[in-house]
Amino acid sequence: MDIEDWRTKIDELDRKLVELLSERARAAVAIGKLKRDTSLPIYEPDRERVVFENVQKANRGPLAGRDLVRIYERIIDVMRNVQKEEIVTSLGMAIFFGNAENEENLELKA
Repeated sequence: MDIEDWRTKIDELDRKLVELLSERARAAVAIGKLKRDTSLPIYEPDRERVVFENVQKANRGPLAGRDLVRIYERIIDVMRNVQKEEIVTSLGMAIFFGNAENEENLELKA
């Protein structure tokens, strides 16, 4: 394979990675909703350690384990922010609709 063939291969792999990261983000959103509903914290260091251990066990190279952990630290950081945004958005919508209902009630009484 020449350089262009390898670049085409990388482009294909990148598309697959995007699909998988999007799927992971959807799972993170669902977990964020469950955390919100059950008042669980977004940051769970024990769970993150398990994820790091799992990816290191699955690693067959050529990435060094420490490099893979660094990649996953960033992925988890982004997913944690996705969960936070989900909670903030949900709370904002609840406040907005709560205020809208209150305004409707005020208009009916006026």
